[in-house]
Amino acid sequence: MQTHIMSTPEAAEYYFKEGCHILELSNSVADPTVSIARARVVSGVTTQWHYLIDTTERYVILQGQGDVELANTQRQTVQAGDVVIIPPFCWQRISNTGVQDLIFLAICSPRFLAENYVSA
Repeated sequence: MQTHIMSTPEAAEYYFKEGCHILELSNSVADPTVSIARARVVSGVTTQWHYLIDTTERYVILQGQGDVELANTQRQTVQAGDVVIIPPFCWQRISNTGVQDLIFLAICSPRFLAENYVSA
């Protein structure tokens, strides 16, 4: 892998079937050990239950507030500055309980692959 700086335009954001908007910041075969995406959940929306096969995911909450649900644990409130660590095969979803967009980084290792995404 070579040193470089990546820049992703806002216009590259897309709606993902899970119920959130995604901006892929880094997800490449050139860096297979990690991917970074910015996720945006609009007010009042709860994403679909899903898990990732063989992939650990971390949510780094940047803006807003919400509730995260993981497998059989109780719903927990998250806000800017919180980090949620989600192991492989762990059912998960997040709800935006605030009035502004809930924005977080989704950091996956190894990198996110669509074929590893399983929804309920």
